[in-house]
Amino acid sequence: MKINKTIGTLALGVLLSFISYNSLFGQQTPTFTEYNYNPFLINSAYAGLTQNTEISLSNSGFLNSIEGSPKSFSLSGHGSLNRNKVGLGAGFIRDQIGVTTSTNFFASYSYKIFFDFKSDRPYWQLYDAGVLSFGITAGLQQYQNNLTQLGIVGDPNFAQDISASIPTIGLGFLFNHASFYVGFSTPNILGDALASDDTLNLNSPYYGYFGYRFFNNRFQDLMIKPNLLLKYEDGAPLQADINVAVSFRNKFEIGTGYRSNNSINFLAGIYVFDNVRAIYNYNLATNDSSLGNTHGLILSYQFGDGYAID
Repeated sequence: MKINKTIGTLALGVLLSFISYNSLFGQQTPTFTEYNYNPFLINSAYAGLTQNTEISLSNSGFLNSIEGSPKSFSLSGHGSLNRNKVGLGAGFIRDQIGVTTSTNFFASYSYKIFFDFKSDRPYWQLYDAGVLSFGITAGLQQYQNNLTQLGIVGDPNFAQDISASIPTIGLGFLFNHASFYVGFSTPNILGDALASDDTLNLNSPYYGYFGYRFFNNRFQDLMIKPNLLLKYEDGAPLQADINVAVSFRNKFEIGTGYRSNNSINFLAGIYVFDNVRAIYNYNLATNDSSLGNTHGLILSYQFGDGYAID
């Protein structure tokens, strides 16, 4: 048993060393499990789309028992001005895997064009019908790769730590209707052009997503919400998140999904005191992943009437 445990530890060490080395040549960017409950993290065009100012906190991976497994934390907030036409927001995201840490600070601006579409929708739905939104994000990414902690001797690629600051500019587009939504975004169109370390070779991911809200007048308290998120990053295979959730009058919801070649996802959420929403998610790793399963939690607070029924 001790031999097997030692072999497993060495294998994980080699895997994390490989991941850390490859992070020199490609930006590690997470596909956020919580993107449905805080799309602002990946798309600046979402800023100000909620009925009132919203603040969200999320984390994943911190309950993992495997040392070096992926961990992420985010804190963000956004709201609207000028009769909801202008959205403003800001956020902080920290991701860690192995000895590599990425910390992002960003601020966002969005502008919205409203359309008047009539559509059957549940009386408790909070989304405005017919919004075309364009967003831009400016920020700073701090990249840290502590390669010397791996203890690899004789390889110049692991002889020194790497620390770099990378200015970022992101763009986003979103069309939101009472029945469906579609969006496209990228968090950094500049890549590594302005990075303080010339040895980095960073690739920016591109996100595309689509969702539908099924509603039937016979079941006015329920809404079924299937959605698809695609993530493309140069040098990595196309990644797809396919999810579906069932919501009951903004009181609670459950859902499941599949992330291509990665995990099966489960979630459960509850709305507390009208203004607070808590979503728990669990990613069950597939393909015998050495990094294990992941727990996550998203907490959101919306001011004013919150998530309450009008």
